[in-house]
Amino acid sequence: MERDIPMSTDAADATPAYRYTAELAGEIERRWQRHWEEQGTFHAPNPVGPLKGDVPADKLFVQDMFPYPSGAGLHVGHPLGFIGTDVFARYHRMNGRNVLHTMGFDAFGLPAEQYAVQTGQHPRKTTEDNIQTYLRQIRRLGLGHDERRRISTIDPGYYKWTQWIFLQIFNSWYDPAAGRARPIAELEAQFAAGERATPDKPWAEMSRPEREKLLGRYRLVYLSEAPVNWCPGLGTVLANEEVTADGRSERGNFPVFRRSLRQWMMRITAYSDRLIDDLDRLDWPDKIKAMQRNWIGRSHGARVRFEVGRADAGAVDVEVFTTRPDTLFGATYLVLAPEHPLVDVITSAGQADAVAAYRAEVSRKSELDRQENKEKTGVFTGAHATNPVNGARIPVYVADYVLMGYGTGAIMAVPGQDQRDWDFAKAFDLPIVRTVQPPEDFDGEAYTGAGPAVNSSHESSVSLDGLDVDEAKTKIIAWLEEQGRGQGTVQFKLRDWLFSRQRYWGEPFPIVYDEDGTPIAVPESMLPIELPDVDDYSPRTFDPEDADSEPSPPLSRAEDWVAVELDLGDGPKRYRRETNTMPNWAGSCWYQLRYVDPTESERFVNAENERYWLGPRAEEHGASDPGGVDLYIGGVEHAVLHLLYARFWQKVLFDLGHVSGDEPYRRLFNQGYIEAYAYTDARGSYVPAELVEERDGKHFYEGEEVRREYGKMGKSLKNVVTPDDMCEKYGADTFRLYEMSMGPMDVSRPWATKDVVGAQRFLQRLWRNLVDETTGEPRVTDEEPGEDALRLLHKTIAGVHDDFANLRYNTAGAKLIELNNHVTKHFPGGAPRVLAEPLALMLAPLSPHVAEELWAKLGHGDSLAHGPFPAAEEKYLVEDTVEYPIQVNGKVKARVVVSASASSDEVRAAALAEGKVAELLNGGTPRKVIVVPGRLVNVVL
Repeated sequence: MERDIPMSTDAADATPAYRYTAELAGEIERRWQRHWEEQGTFHAPNPVGPLKGDVPADKLFVQDMFPYPSGAGLHVGHPLGFIGTDVFARYHRMNGRNVLHTMGFDAFGLPAEQYAVQTGQHPRKTTEDNIQTYLRQIRRLGLGHDERRRISTIDPGYYKWTQWIFLQIFNSWYDPAAGRARPIAELEAQFAAGERATPDKPWAEMSRPEREKLLGRYRLVYLSEAPVNWCPGLGTVLANEEVTADGRSERGNFPVFRRSLRQWMMRITAYSDRLIDDLDRLDWPDKIKAMQRNWIGRSHGARVRFEVGRADAGAVDVEVFTTRPDTLFGATYLVLAPEHPLVDVITSAGQADAVAAYRAEVSRKSELDRQENKEKTGVFTGAHATNPVNGARIPVYVADYVLMGYGTGAIMAVPGQDQRDWDFAKAFDLPIVRTVQPPEDFDGEAYTGAGPAVNSSHESSVSLDGLDVDEAKTKIIAWLEEQGRGQGTVQFKLRDWLFSRQRYWGEPFPIVYDEDGTPIAVPESMLPIELPDVDDYSPRTFDPEDADSEPSPPLSRAEDWVAVELDLGDGPKRYRRETNTMPNWAGSCWYQLRYVDPTESERFVNAENERYWLGPRAEEHGASDPGGVDLYIGGVEHAVLHLLYARFWQKVLFDLGHVSGDEPYRRLFNQGYIEAYAYTDARGSYVPAELVEERDGKHFYEGEEVRREYGKMGKSLKNVVTPDDMCEKYGADTFRLYEMSMGPMDVSRPWATKDVVGAQRFLQRLWRNLVDETTGEPRVTDEEPGEDALRLLHKTIAGVHDDFANLRYNTAGAKLIELNNHVTKHFPGGAPRVLAEPLALMLAPLSPHVAEELWAKLGHGDSLAHGPFPAAEEKYLVEDTVEYPIQVNGKVKARVVVSASASSDEVRAAALAEGKVAELLNGGTPRKVIVVPGRLVNVVL
């Protein structure tokens, strides 16, 4: 390929033609990017199929979290993780591994739809334009992606398989006895054969709607009339995770209300135990594992039945779940969630109006708002319950701090042991009974710690007094089960996944409804179900502040598409399509599988290719290895949404035999964030950050002092820095090197444009050491460097190997700077080839374009993208001498250097002969001398 195109200069220009400037860097970078693209340098072969090639057993699948193609483009914080995965992939590719690294786009979602509502432009046009902008920006960075594998969730060829996976889950049920998902047809066969009982009447006598209703109780995807987070301002239902703590939508900041709507749900709760237990098999950050465990919220406790009676009606049982059944003697009132179905049953006539008014008020609050609300509100139902352990008659309330979605929607309130219950009891003047003895110095309110049970006995039931918490739990659960008033159980906080969105820009459901309203899955042969064109993309809710507004999805107005005649096996009939769409999480639940086989048309992924890239490494780890992507890098903000949903889908596909591993991501790494300083003037207005000057620790804009603050990059703060700007001013290699050198990959750090020049100067020094800036010819010699240089070289190689393998890119860069400084100082006439070539190779993962150029100038005809990466020679890593610090009575007083092969006796003798130590001994003999080989000598006088 063409390599030596000098910079144009005139006679007055003193800049050498081949000086490594931003302009020369840009020319080099564009040229090598063209070369990589033309040669397919980063193509990763598959074992079979259209992408088939020679595949080594040693493979690596590296993946970035799916980006959304925003119209705003990238700022310098966005590429941090992308460059980090690229460095990791390049390093391993240079060491001979078959590396799959690519990038696609999570392209469905609200932003494009909201822009379509405002402008009338089709969301596809907006999204595809944004994708092209995004690609232009990331390609400028020289990321080594296999472009053949690039995907987008909005392509019908992709979401065909998203719909297919939905059908697999819809046509499945979870068999608790087998501990896995099974085809729904197997359950139907059990009902038909009488192996499994049906309610009311035999399977053969049930109508089709009756059968479908029964199967819906088991399916992993089902329709539910349930309370949801209704956001009129967005015209859609939101998952709990998409609602802020103050009860507003995360996107758009619209009010969110609780409404009962018919929605599609996914039975993720069936996998609660597996989702928690299998975290132990994953190489993930402990913080992320803890977040998932807390979100799933497995609690061991008991269900307790309280008899509730009214003067004008018979008694009913209210069941509560508690993790602390040992505190049952301290239950002084019950609380039901406002949505609890028994509220209408137990509420007295005198309290009916007050309860109805309170429930209406609570319906306008979000679930998170109710959880966070510190002011305890509620209303008495007029009913009383009987505490089963002591026969006490306790009042029953309705209160917003109890949620229908957790436990049974009712709690036994023990104010002595729960602060929320304490606050409520104080607000409503209710009794407080401690059932666990606090320590003597405890001066708080509710006591939640351990201690002996107190006030916990009754002559006609059971005594727990004096028992510790675990003993008391065991005894009370046994008593409840014996008396028929409860049983030990396990409860989860995790709720089923709300899977419907009242939007246009999302995957259509492969579902139609017959004349009875029964949902029917369309055959796989009819996939994909494509989005129709519509005239109006807006959901119609009329009043964004009205909790009673009805959702009207955009698709509901596409009547020609909604009403359809299909032959589903029993002749042509009229059906209506589902008008909700899937959430944008759907496409990102499985995209790693499509990266493996993006050209496969007969199935979502070829089994042999899937096993090669994602299968468990049984030969190394045994059956415990979960399989999945070898390294997944992304932000911590996806800990309990995308990651949890993707794990659920993977487990269902595994149970059904479609994939070889039961986890999608074997190793997870969360990168930190790049934030930025912003500056305000005396009026509090933001000023352009790039024009602010620092003098004597103060900051000035146009001569006036400004105040500095720290936070996210954004246009409103006037502190956005784009990668385009950095590549233009310094070159992509400098930008990459600076981002990787700012600090550890998992730590957030502030952006400082003025510091980028440091990375540029290092590359310029390295360039000058290897290239004549006037002629462009290599400045290398055949000189054999001395022992010191060789030791530093091989120490650097060993250290950089370890750093790249463990994502410590900042320390790898520091080692390269140290080695280059040694070359600059000791070899002014040109770098010895034995040092120059390893420098270029080790630089390649961080700054690949300039490394390629240097490698070519050193006389190599092939790209270095596939190596060889330098190997350290062990003989240069063994130190000839060792320095021992000498502690005297625990304090370091001196140091002694001895041969690395010195025996402990020789080290002891050298330490005692050292001048300061001999002076302290003053001719005497120490009580003890301890030699820790290779580390220290401890002398006790």
